[in-house]
Amino acid sequence: MAGAIVLIQTEIGAESRVMDELMKIPEIKEAYIVYGTYDVVVKIEADTLEKIREVITDKIRKLTDIRTTVTMIIVEKKQK
Repeated sequence: MAGAIVLIQTEIGAESRVMDELMKIPEIKEAYIVYGTYDVVVKIEADTLEKIREVITDKIRKLTDIRTTVTMIIVEKKQK
């Protein structure tokens, strides 16, 4: 299983609308509205890194009101 965290900047005031649209994408498992340089942070899980690339390129970046994204591929995970 591959995973990534994506930091997203939206147009001003579009955070909730963007998050609602993002949560319709099955590979997005978590989404948060945050304060700071970025507006929304999402966690993606997919079978392959190629599928993660497709989700980011073909689904996330094509949403209206998305200004920029930064993707961090998860290389190690620990849970309590």
